[in-house]
Amino acid sequence: MRTKSFRNIVKNYKAVFFDAFGVLKNYKGLIPGIQATFEYLERKGIYYYVLTNDSSRSPEELASWYQEKGLKYITTDKILSSGMLAMEFFRTKVTNGNTIAYLGTENSAHYISSAGLKTIAVRDINMDNLEHIESFAFLDDEGFNWNDDLNKTINLLRKKNMTVIVANTDYNYPVNKNDISVAIGALADLVENIIGKNFIRFGKPDAQMFLLAYERTLKDINVKRNEILMVGDTLYTDIIGGNKFGLDTALVLSGNTLPDMANIRISSSGIIPTYVCDSAVIDI
Repeated sequence: MRTKSFRNIVKNYKAVFFDAFGVLKNYKGLIPGIQATFEYLERKGIYYYVLTNDSSRSPEELASWYQEKGLKYITTDKILSSGMLAMEFFRTKVTNGNTIAYLGTENSAHYISSAGLKTIAVRDINMDNLEHIESFAFLDDEGFNWNDDLNKTINLLRKKNMTVIVANTDYNYPVNKNDISVAIGALADLVENIIGKNFIRFGKPDAQMFLLAYERTLKDINVKRNEILMVGDTLYTDIIGGNKFGLDTALVLSGNTLPDMANIRISSSGIIPTYVCDSAVIDI
């Protein structure tokens, strides 16, 4: 597949939305050379933001990871995560004094507790006392026993009717060059199919995620949608979401979509990015 230079593409836009995993970082750490991309964007006055479905950590923790790796340009105000949407939903929908049960790590529950709400991990639920539990959230694929706590989740949601939020729609994520691991979005789909109920999802490709990012961008710069570039490594979240929101999109082949499979995946899915690039790295 013939790819285009990311430098030649990005210079034509006022702002850029970056996916995180597979675009800025991978299982080893930062994508080699990605620091130079942000130095270029800074020099050219191009605004940038990170749109992530990672609801396992707060924006502060996510930004801190980049800072520790030497990418000083990614600060807390640049992070826009699906967990932020879930937090706002719970803030307006959950009755004060009631509790939200969750599947994930304690860190992932940050988004709920930040809304001033009570939380309880699935493992700590007393199945004979569910009156105080009003909603449920799928937050992260870690922090629980997959067998015991998944079965407990299924029976909890069968036993009591409640609103269920999926704060990360990703089905998988790479753990090394060849292997992937199941993400919380896939676990939520599994439970949803078993119990026959519909859950509310936040994150790419949902339009709310892109609206959140667009409204954030408008606080910094007067920009139209066709002046923003969405950069991602996954057709079914980053690219289709950007396309539907009216953004130009760049599929990079540094993450989930491998170079030798890009043509096949684009043809079979019908999801067509505006551009295809080897990576988001700009050589200076």
